[in-house]
Amino acid sequence: MELRQLRYFAAVAQELHFGRAAKRLHISGPALSQQVISLERELGVALFTRDRRSVELTAAGRSLQEDARELLALAEAAAERARQANGETTRLRIGYVSWLPDNIEALGVSLQVDSWVLPSHAQADRVSDGSLDLAMAWVTTSGAAERKLSAHLLCAEELHAVAPGVTAHEPLPAAELTVLVDADEAAWSSWNVFAEEFAAAVGATVARISDGGVAGPAFYAHVSRLGRPVLASPKRLAGAAPPGFVRRTVAGPVPLWTWSLLHRADDDRPAVQAAVESLVAVGRGHGWTSPPGESWWVPVDDPHRLSLAQ
Repeated sequence: MELRQLRYFAAVAQELHFGRAAKRLHISGPALSQQVISLERELGVALFTRDRRSVELTAAGRSLQEDARELLALAEAAAERARQANGETTRLRIGYVSWLPDNIEALGVSLQVDSWVLPSHAQADRVSDGSLDLAMAWVTTSGAAERKLSAHLLCAEELHAVAPGVTAHEPLPAAELTVLVDADEAAWSSWNVFAEEFAAAVGATVARISDGGVAGPAFYAHVSRLGRPVLASPKRLAGAAPPGFVRRTVAGPVPLWTWSLLHRADDDRPAVQAAVESLVAVGRGHGWTSPPGESWWVPVDDPHRLSLAQ
């Protein structure tokens, strides 16, 4: 079992989508699939269940995922110590959740994208404890202060809804939406905070679930079961919507999910400051930090609320 195979497995395990994992790893889809199959053969177990629409971890896959994370982290730490011993410039480790600017490693700063895609609160914790230098994640003002983090706005993402139907119509009023709140706080705590506050502010309906259906194939099952529009989270949905579902824009107000670039507030290393300046400039240059012209909404405790309103 090679570290390369573990890295490939880890990417698919996080994305649950071979196409996105291949893009992230900068290899072809068939090559990635072959490497995973080779690893499964070597271990003598199936790591994923696959069909035309979804990829899910098996029990063996979930077990390996935890071990792979530890092994890859140990390998990277060893490599970093070797580079430092050789006098090489330290590369900054940056983590993310589900959104990352294209070509981030070509911005003129020494960045290494961390292979573990984790929820926003987990990535914020990792920056706070020094496991990461930077992270792109969602955070509240109080959450950043508790962790002693600085938060710079990189993108204000407009969230949309998924509704039963085959044709998109006019934007949906926010009050007509349902938001999903999952019982698994370890995976969905940030989304739950956002969703519940949004529902309370605009009069949307809250549907409580316990199957991780905020994203993935189960999301569409919930839309079908509820028979009404459901707000989609910023966790990217794999592939195109199945037949019978349509993506709808939201208005009155538009929900905005703010992606922050996080770093420790006391981290004054020039490399960190250079990375912040470069990434913030990319966000502004692409217009990612500008809110829509119409009415929009962010939580009261969003760290970028005032800057968006200016």
